[in-house]
Amino acid sequence: MPTPESTLLHSWQHNAQAWIDAIRGGAIESRVEVTDQAILLAVLGRQPERVLDLGCGEGWLLRALAQRGIETVGVDGDATLVEAARAAGSATVHVASYEALVEAQVDIGHDYDLICANFALLHQDIIPLLAAMHALLAPGGALAIQTLHPWSAAAGDYQDAWREETFAGFKGQWQPMPWYFRTLSSWLNALDMAGFQLASLQEPQHPQSPVPQSLLLLAERRG
Repeated sequence: MPTPESTLLHSWQHNAQAWIDAIRGGAIESRVEVTDQAILLAVLGRQPERVLDLGCGEGWLLRALAQRGIETVGVDGDATLVEAARAAGSATVHVASYEALVEAQVDIGHDYDLICANFALLHQDIIPLLAAMHALLAPGGALAIQTLHPWSAAAGDYQDAWREETFAGFKGQWQPMPWYFRTLSSWLNALDMAGFQLASLQEPQHPQSPVPQSLLLLAERRG
């Protein structure tokens, strides 16, 4: 019986090209209007010299940061997305699953001023991965996470649980994708248990929308 985690990985493998087309074609309005700029500004606000993009996808953030003179490294579990990132000019991009990162099976470097995960933490047990990232940060380094805003995405059911994204309204051949919904307190507890303390919390919002478009957490190593 497939687990949600294995189905999640399989769906990304199936959806990789459609995702590349959607990102590069500006098909996701919330990203174009709000969230891409939000994560970019959050990263730049820390003035990092070296950034790891965790779950980098086709590499748009890597390219945006490199254009501003920041050393960037990307990692993603899907080979198609990694190849697309490399072909678009992001030279240092690794193929590795989150499990491989937790077990330190892949050397992706260390001493990062900032590690970001932009809509890239979709599985249930994120604490081991966050703890592994803790060890890769330079002194004074930070972790930036942007995700769906729990209050906007809850749809009347505000409790941690697996949900399904059907990609309704998007062009291309999409396979439904499971993702794990977590409440705000669940996000904060995960950071705490992984050895981080919250430095700031943002709720990026479109001026013409009454609901936040995302939740953006900036955390620092505790102790």
